[in-house]
Amino acid sequence: MSTLRVTHLKNETSSSNNITLDSSANTTIGGNLIAQAGSASTPAIQATGDANTGIYFSGADAVDVATGGTQALQLDSSQNLKFNSGYGSVATAYGVRAWVCFNGNNGTVLEDGNISSVTDNATGNYTINFSTSIADTNYAAAGSSDSATAGDGVVFGPPATGSIPMRVFDQGGTLRDHDKVFAIIVR
Repeated sequence: MSTLRVTHLKNETSSSNNITLDSSANTTIGGNLIAQAGSASTPAIQATGDANTGIYFSGADAVDVATGGTQALQLDSSQNLKFNSGYGSVATAYGVRAWVCFNGNNGTVLEDGNISSVTDNATGNYTINFSTSIADTNYAAAGSSDSATAGDGVVFGPPATGSIPMRVFDQGGTLRDHDKVFAIIVR
């Protein structure tokens, strides 16, 4: 077997190196890296010693990740993120666009994701304001409070792209403040 000792490779018409290999075995490619599509069982890009885990391309405009020879994740041509999280197959993930835990007595946000503020309009009446607007009003909202009383509830008003009204009430329908109120927005 022969050994080819080079640190730079270039096309005869190229004025710069196309591929450079340094002393630490880091490779720099001066163009696009084009690989075969691969599959879940033999991904196109894989680590040494783990031939069934890596990145492959299952179809036009799709990038997939396999673990243990099984498709685990896909970013499809519509930019939908799909993954297998115990469903038995890869399916589209519908993300929580916003969530919040706030003090119902004054609207102070305790923990959140994508919430700019909670407006305390009156007893048990709030407006949840998003940091980044939701694309449209076709989203679902769900909520609860730390009330230990059976029959207490939460309702949401008409959604807007930048906020959603929320009301918290007791089993008799009277609006109430609670120490902790929770909400999630899913789209």
